[in-house]
Amino acid sequence: MTTPVLDVRGLAFAYPDGHQALYGVDLHVHAGERVALLGPNGAGKTTLVHHLNGILGAGSGGQGAGSVAVSGLPVEKKNLREIRRRVGIVFQDPDDQLFLGTVREDVAFGPANLGMRGAALDRRVEEALAKVGMGEYVDRPPHHLSYGQRRRVAVATVLAMEPEILVLDEPSSNLDPASRRELADILRGLDVTLLMVTHDLPYALELCPRAVVLSEGSVVADAPTYDVLTDEALMRAHRLELPWGFDPRRIGSLPG
Repeated sequence: MTTPVLDVRGLAFAYPDGHQALYGVDLHVHAGERVALLGPNGAGKTTLVHHLNGILGAGSGGQGAGSVAVSGLPVEKKNLREIRRRVGIVFQDPDDQLFLGTVREDVAFGPANLGMRGAALDRRVEEALAKVGMGEYVDRPPHHLSYGQRRRVAVATVLAMEPEILVLDEPSSNLDPASRRELADILRGLDVTLLMVTHDLPYALELCPRAVVLSEGSVVADAPTYDVLTDEALMRAHRLELPWGFDPRRIGSLPG
């Protein structure tokens, strides 16, 4: 078996106020996998994600145990620059990632900070925007774009870093049906390992063959997404509810 691109072992974490958010989480994701991270509010999903690129961890003020590694590189202070290139997080609100005058400047920001300049930087920006279908908007101010367009540009800002893992926090939230479908088409076409945190269970089934359920700081299920969503006892026990009228059995499971 190859080294997991994401290897979380025995991860525990308590915030400075004493709240224990994670209890010995194990999570192993291999290159090319698309995994949905599911769970009710307060399950520890955001805390886990913030450990993947060192937002939380050693020196963050809390108390923790266990380890996180990305393609064998430990998530430690001395490695954070490289870890944050390898693990790209797309936050729920695109405006948290778009803060410069033009789309070009926002997408170029990360690679430029790594020293990329000139024609190579221009190519990197063009390639990232092409992947999300936003190439024609390169010189537009982000605040002139629709919400769905801004989310796609936010994805491009991360893709421009050529990450090994793309982490998406509630990617379908606040999108109209057309924008939701367009983003799904884009995500399906990306050649990158994907970890998607979502409450949108149909989106999880559509995009991620595998699902991990986190509840009260522990992994309680790790199985094909179809199996998770059709396990009524599991869903009920961990406050996961399908939208009214949505039946995974009518759709079937994604190929692994």
